[in-house]
Amino acid sequence: MGFFDKIKQGLSKTKKNMSIQMNNMFSGFTGENEEFFDELEEALILADAGVDTSVDAVEKLRGLVKERGLRGEAVRGAFSDVLTGILEVGDRALQLNTKPSVLLMVGVNGVGKTTTIGKLAANMTAEGKKVMLVAGDTFRAAAAEQLGIWADRAKADIVRHEEGSDPASVVFDGIAAAKARGSDIIIIDTAGRLHNKANLMNELNKITRIISRELPEADRETLLVLDATTGQNGLIQAKQFKETADISGIVLTKLDGTAKGGIVFAIAGEMGLPVKYVGVGEGVDDLMPFEPEAFVEALLQQ
Repeated sequence: MGFFDKIKQGLSKTKKNMSIQMNNMFSGFTGENEEFFDELEEALILADAGVDTSVDAVEKLRGLVKERGLRGEAVRGAFSDVLTGILEVGDRALQLNTKPSVLLMVGVNGVGKTTTIGKLAANMTAEGKKVMLVAGDTFRAAAAEQLGIWADRAKADIVRHEEGSDPASVVFDGIAAAKARGSDIIIIDTAGRLHNKANLMNELNKITRIISRELPEADRETLLVLDATTGQNGLIQAKQFKETADISGIVLTKLDGTAKGGIVFAIAGEMGLPVKYVGVGEGVDDLMPFEPEAFVEALLQQ
């Protein structure tokens, strides 16, 4: 099953939450109905696309309809273009071309960060890459063990210390081991929660400094993992992490279990961050590179 089919299936709850008959709305639009734009805006907000992003999207559509004299299904096509345009921000491809390259994974506990790391590692080893996992989340009980299970599944190497160890020292040792073993990719897990936000961000800063010092020429991606079911709370998390970490993209998990799939638009529209991967199921193959055009098509198709 390809991206479009999985996304279409996964967006069923979001489409239901929008509670509008898209076909009827677009096919019946004659250009005289202002309620059409209000309903469209409300539908986006209900799907957690965010007020600002929803208003902007509908205003752009209104302008196109007026400028081009659009009617019926042509309006759907224009709206699809508007929504796709919102999602076309940044570079969605991972830029990991040096040997080694670093993939730093951040996000609060419970969003599926460790599972995402495991799936990425499995995909990369399947492509012939030599992957080193670094268990930098030393504060959550059993975090390193969970990552170790994924390392076995993915046939990846792993460096981990005892629970409660200094995360920065684990990262230092992980980088040294990756250099010694000729790893292509280093994927670093990080803590999702410490005693307070300041401590969490300080740890991320320490880890980032060590990466810069030990691998100054290496390509680096910092991906923020968000749980799609949290909707606007995910946007708040993104803003907090962006204050400290140089976030290069988003991984949106659990998209198949949410009625808040519109959060994709809020992240791109308000944060200017590309969604690089989405999780649409439990399997390794259910973590997929994000395709904006297919996502919008699946959302608007009846």
